[in-house]
Amino acid sequence: MEIDKERIQTQEETGELAPMDQVEERVDAEMKKLEGEAKKQVADGLQNKELAREGERLRKQGEQELKEAKER
Repeated sequence: MEIDKERIQTQEETGELAPMDQVEERVDAEMKKLEGEAKKQVADGLQNKELAREGERLRKQGEQELKEAKER
């Protein structure tokens, strides 16, 4: 059985990300989410509203990026 070289498409041609790149996106998003949660908890303890907002923003951004990475 031979491989028809005319029918082979590369990931570059199809626009797909390599599995390694897909995992990296999810890990980055997960880390951002965890960092946001940690900042919010510290801010709550220090009663620092600005830091709490930053933590919440990071957590939401991480959740959104994770959702987008899973949909790809």
